[in-house]
Amino acid sequence: MSTPIVQLSRLSKSFDTQSVLCALDWEIVPGKVIGLLGRNGAGKSTLMECMLGLREIDGGSATLFGDGVNNLSDLARARIGYVPQSSDLFEWLTPTQLLDYFKALYPRWNTSKVDGLMTRWGFDGALRNKAISTLSGGEKQRLSIIRALAHDPELLILDEPVASLDPVGRREFLRELINGVIERDTTVVFSTHILSDLERVAFDIAFLKDGRIALQGALDQLMESAHRISGPKTILENLTISGEVRRSHDPSGSMSVVARSTEAELAALYALQPGLRVESLNLEELFVEVTQ
Repeated sequence: MSTPIVQLSRLSKSFDTQSVLCALDWEIVPGKVIGLLGRNGAGKSTLMECMLGLREIDGGSATLFGDGVNNLSDLARARIGYVPQSSDLFEWLTPTQLLDYFKALYPRWNTSKVDGLMTRWGFDGALRNKAISTLSGGEKQRLSIIRALAHDPELLILDEPVASLDPVGRREFLRELINGVIERDTTVVFSTHILSDLERVAFDIAFLKDGRIALQGALDQLMESAHRISGPKTILENLTISGEVRRSHDPSGSMSVVARSTEAELAALYALQPGLRVESLNLEELFVEVTQ
């Protein structure tokens, strides 16, 4: 089995009295493309920042490429790309000056990729030499993505990378992510609220809830196994259902159980209790069930 690139052990982080990450354990092995999902305020950005050593943790440990994140070597840092949710560009520079600055910091810099992306993403001669502070939100986001991809990172952390992009920009970014990043077996952690984007690029999905990874699995397997099983409370409350994620009931006396179950397990359950109703869940429905 591959040695994990990311190892988080009992990672904890609080702000004042609000606990955001609660003894979170998570490992990410090389080549994984993971969509990180959670409700607003669940702590996705905090998790990514703690993972990268950009925010001090209160307890536990975090390592990248075997280095503690508070003492990352220059070699380890050069293997990481990061696109934050909010632009952190040096806005007094021009795009050309910014990229020249970062080029000097990385031993590996893909000049042809940078030039190609700058051309395809609308940074013509004039735009390359305008102050970054004068660019639109979408232009800043594109530039932030180019900077993160320029050194062909082995680990790419993307925090809502398409939030400021229009539909055309999103499509161009996803095409580049698929063709220029994922096909190189880059390890990617990708947070977004646009579930259709995740379905195009993510191989695995991880759900963050109550400060922990509540559920993780291969996207296709999750979608094949995720079901809602509904029926009278008098029947369901006494049943143990394999892979149960959540159960709820309403005043009418009915109950529903969301579970990850195989077709064989569902067939056996239905044979036992033919009055039950079984529905497959899409990603949006599974998101709601896991995170509420």
